[in-house]
Amino acid sequence: MSTEPELGYEEARDQLVEVIRKLETGSVPLSESMALWERGEKLAAICQTWLDGAKARIDAARPN
Repeated sequence: MSTEPELGYEEARDQLVEVIRKLETGSVPLSESMALWERGEKLAAICQTWLDGAKARIDAARPN
């Protein structure tokens, strides 16, 4: 299994925004809300992986 996220940061962020929008409407059934929540958690983790990687590259490029 690859450690690279399967989505780019922007794509994952955009999908996460859409998941949040749907959840905030309150009009989706509970089962769909749970699936959206799980998807949102996965997307948030992907975004965090990208951000952590970017921070690590910036930290590595800075002189000590």
